Amino acid sequence: MTGDMESPRRQEKSNQEGHIWGSMRRTALILGSGLLLSVAFWNSVTWHLQRFWGASGYFWQTQWEKLLSTFEGNEWLLFFIGAALVPALCFWGFNGLLLVVDTTGKPTFISRYRIQLGKNEPVDPVKLRQSICTVLFNQTMISLPMLVIFYPFFKWRRDPCCQELPTFHWFLVELAFFTLVEEILFYYSHRLLHHPTLYKKIHKKHHEWTAPIGVISIYAHPIEHVVSNMLPVMVGPLAMGSHLSSITVWLSLALIITTISHCGYHLPFLPSPEFHDYHHLKFNQCYGVLGVLDHLHGTDIIFKQTKAYERHVLLLGFTPLSESIPDPPKKMESLLGPSQLFPHK
Repeated sequence: MTGDMESPRRQEKSNQEGHIWGSMRRTALILGSGLLLSVAFWNSVTWHLQRFWGASGYFWQTQWEKLLSTFEGNEWLLFFIGAALVPALCFWGFNGLLLVVDTTGKPTFISRYRIQLGKNEPVDPVKLRQSICTVLFNQTMISLPMLVIFYPFFKWRRDPCCQELPTFHWFLVELAFFTLVEEILFYYSHRLLHHPTLYKKIHKKHHEWTAPIGVISIYAHPIEHVVSNMLPVMVGPLAMGSHLSSITVWLSLALIITTISHCGYHLPFLPSPEFHDYHHLKFNQCYGVLGVLDHLHGTDIIFKQTKAYERHVLLLGFTPLSESIPDPPKKMESLLGPSQLFPHK
């Protein structure tokens, strides 16, 4: 009898190991194919961009040298302006515009692109004020001290305020590496935070917004803000010993992208937020940024069966996708039990 019981267990363990190795092989295949394609198109695409960058390179180098001269002896201040102040201004500038729409519903040419119809029309002002206070706390009391801690390590790796600016080609290499590191670290840290114990104590705060808005992209418990928001975007630049110019562009871009992912509007000519919006709606799907690891681990299977997946494209026209690809009368909730859709709610 004991042997009969152990045999299924060994078989189950073998199946799990096979699934893990299969996922790793598929990851290597996708990343390898992506790298080969990138190399194949590298010269044809970047040659034109390099011409522009090279033509204006002397201008930017001159401006950078003027900045270095102005902050001579106070390079640490220049670092915090570039790594903290500029990205924060990008974040609040973009979210300021979105908050006008969230709180007033106007202009209608933006509000008509709302993903979850009937939600946040308008947004709850009390809930919004509480969220903004948390966001400001995270930026001033978590992000800024983390940059203070990271600064000596950046200096040790390579002076971020060195005189020579990176070339355009090198910046593209860095950007690809930053994106890959963020996808890996964010996916696994985010998925870990959905463990029932950690979810209840930490991550549930972020999921108070089942219909997210832009500003709540960094509305999170302090531990989550460190582990899942800051570290995934800081490790890449630190590992590469990046220049301050690369760090500034990357952190600003990361904040804008995560704002778009949470904004709740599928706007024309901007990246689709359907993927992460669906995560806020259903909780146990779509954990990553790019969706590569979700595909490999099967954490987007339910999402791929929905109209939201069909809408998960770059909108190149002006007709809202909620109109051209409307939800069917029978939603997924009627097909799947509550325990499947809302395991931690």
